[in-house]
Amino acid sequence: MRAHLARVDAVLVQAVIAAALSFAHLHDLAAAAGQDGWKAWAYPVSVDLLLVAAWCRLRSGDAKAAGWCWFVIALAASLGANVATAGLLDMNQVPTWLRILVAGWPAVAFLGGTLLAHSTPLGADKGTEPAELGEDIEGQEDDPEPSPEEPPTRPTAVEAPPVRPAVAVPAALVEHARKVAAEHHTRTGTPIDTPTLRARLGVPAPMAEAIAAHL
Repeated sequence: MRAHLARVDAVLVQAVIAAALSFAHLHDLAAAAGQDGWKAWAYPVSVDLLLVAAWCRLRSGDAKAAGWCWFVIALAASLGANVATAGLLDMNQVPTWLRILVAGWPAVAFLGGTLLAHSTPLGADKGTEPAELGEDIEGQEDDPEPSPEEPPTRPTAVEAPPVRPAVAVPAALVEHARKVAAEHHTRTGTPIDTPTLRARLGVPAPMAEAIAAHL
């Protein structure tokens, strides 16, 4: 535990020293480029904030290309100030191109910070689609399968009685049957039925039905 705390303390001390030196170098370079007063102190804060925003984007795992791009830009600004103030640049006569870079840095930092902090990563929208699709698929798997609809029952058609083959009836027998039917009607007052006609004529049932159809 103590060894872990010692390592943490050493890292924190090293980070504070590095940040303070980089902060001072950026301030000195901005002041030499004509940014006096509070403006010279704002440049180190702007560079460090852009570094932090780019590092957070890299840690999030989304749009790493944009994170690396702005991280390299902020790191180049910090390292450039450290190298420039190491005696390689005359701080009393700063080149014109360096004055232009220092003067244009606020716009670059504002653009980078806005893109990193407020742009929606491309993977965020795409990442939700599989999840929503998976939820829909799971929901469909959990739903019970609909039972197949039974076809509407059709009314059973009444089967027609089998058609019996026509029986040839002699004309003489038909005339005799008419006489028998007339005599039955005169005697009973009702038309003769097929069983009675069959019994009176002594013919089979099919023939009796055929004769009754002729009456």
